[in-house]
Amino acid sequence: MAKFKLDEVDHQILEMLIENTRVPFTDIAKKLLISAGTVHVRVKKMEESGIIKGSTLKVNYEKFGYSFIAYVGVFLNKSSQTGFVLERIKEIPYVTVSHITTGKFNIFCKIRAKNTKHAKDVIFMIDEIEGVYRTETMISMEESINDKKRLMQTIFKEMKEEKS
Repeated sequence: MAKFKLDEVDHQILEMLIENTRVPFTDIAKKLLISAGTVHVRVKKMEESGIIKGSTLKVNYEKFGYSFIAYVGVFLNKSSQTGFVLERIKEIPYVTVSHITTGKFNIFCKIRAKNTKHAKDVIFMIDEIEGVYRTETMISMEESINDKKRLMQTIFKEMKEEKS
């Protein structure tokens, strides 16, 4: 597949979609002074090229009583157990993100829980997985930055500079 080249209009479309994945294409078109069909075609091309992979919805978990966030570093007996342990971790619905990492931990997870007792129960679920040597937990006091838009703006700026 040929490499897809983004232009300024594509950058602006992406920025608006990052800000709000549910923004109607007609609204994007009006702001950019192009047709909704053009927006649709450009988004479709970005999806086909793999630049856009689905869309997500931001959920306020606090409204559901899940305001406790912790990060759990998982140490394994053997690195070769990573796949097996990850499959078991996938069975724990309170683990919302998981990464295979280098450095101190073999696996690094983000968990959401109702409170400290619930988090302890989730951490014990991870601890009980065969192959887990131990875990180390960090409690999130507050999510201070969660901004994909700034990164995309920096990437677009770097792309422009490379062209110059």
